[in-house]
Amino acid sequence: MQGSKLYVGNLNYSVNNDMLTELFGNHGEVKSINIIEGKGFGFVEMADGDAAEKAKEALNGTEFEGRTLRIDEARPPKKRAPRGDYGSRY
Repeated sequence: MQGSKLYVGNLNYSVNNDMLTELFGNHGEVKSINIIEGKGFGFVEMADGDAAEKAKEALNGTEFEGRTLRIDEARPPKKRAPRGDYGSRY
């Protein structure tokens, strides 16, 4: 695995940062957690790629808080087209 940041999908909405830190901490050092509220997914950054790979292999497809986790290497955000200046029509 090239990166150390993981996408974690299919999260139960009750899952919080502490719960993910504990879960992923069993597989290496957790650097940061970012749960996207109300969306059912988030991102976990591990200390290095080896820890991320270990966590992915161990946790992908496992049940956590009643949901089956989907874990993959996080992809960089897509570039968006610049937004137009809608305020200067007149």
